[in-house]
Amino acid sequence: MPIKIPDQLPSKNVLEGENIFVMTEYRAIHQDIRPLRLLILNLMPTKIVTETQLLRKLSNTPLQIEVEFLQTISHESKNVDPRHLASFYTSFDKVRDHQYDGMIITGAPVENLEFEDVDYWSELCEIMEWSSRNVHSTLHICWGAQAGLFYHYGVTKHPLGPKLSGVFDHTVLMPQSPLFRGFDDSFLMPHSRYTCVFEDDILAIPELELVAVSDDAGVCIVKSSDNRRIFITGHPEYDAETLALEYFRDVKKGLPVGVPKNYFPNDDPETTPIVSWRAHAQLLYSNWLNYYVYQSTPYDISTIVDG
Repeated sequence: MPIKIPDQLPSKNVLEGENIFVMTEYRAIHQDIRPLRLLILNLMPTKIVTETQLLRKLSNTPLQIEVEFLQTISHESKNVDPRHLASFYTSFDKVRDHQYDGMIITGAPVENLEFEDVDYWSELCEIMEWSSRNVHSTLHICWGAQAGLFYHYGVTKHPLGPKLSGVFDHTVLMPQSPLFRGFDDSFLMPHSRYTCVFEDDILAIPELELVAVSDDAGVCIVKSSDNRRIFITGHPEYDAETLALEYFRDVKKGLPVGVPKNYFPNDDPETTPIVSWRAHAQLLYSNWLNYYVYQSTPYDISTIVDG
């Protein structure tokens, strides 16, 4: 939460220059507060695992959040009990007339397919178009980031060859961005994907800002200049064992995958992974919720306009 200070306190400019969030008494008095409405489109096959990962990151803030889970009806989920979906998930036809402060679109294990070949692509496009008018800020993760960049801006994805898997170091390109308040100059994040987007393609679009990159993992975080859309190509929400479970699953299937980099001690899959990304991951989600949703969403949520 922000520090509330007198309007004319001399240290106000100093703190703001250090990217510390301060709120003047005038703004605090005139600020209306209500619970945030958040919609999560969960495209991952392991629904419950992904729910838990995301809620863990979203819950560790002082903000009150009302979360709804959304599923696509054009795809049959085979890895989750239908009763779970019936109890806890809604469909687009039931929310299309609603507005939300924030939305998360997860990744999905469909990277090697062309976007148009994904069975729920048309429905996803309809949802992403709807989000421009009905969601204040949308966070896209991994394949969800690539899908959003392609749909909204025409940025294509490219095959990497061998799967990119591991925990990689990233450089913050815009340290004054509220998204990185409290961050170190570099941070670690897990990645797990077969495709990428090119840095030059992002830089060629005036409406996009490249805000974090990795020498090994490439483009990491992109945002729209109006802050309405944020794209993360990695998985900051991953648990300690997630990359290991994916690795052993792929090995069991006979897929040609390497040991996740910078993950197992001494790159030995028989050892227990050490979590090195949790603190920055928590801060990333908290900053998005606070600065890109809570601090800027309209109190009357029905006034959200097309982005």
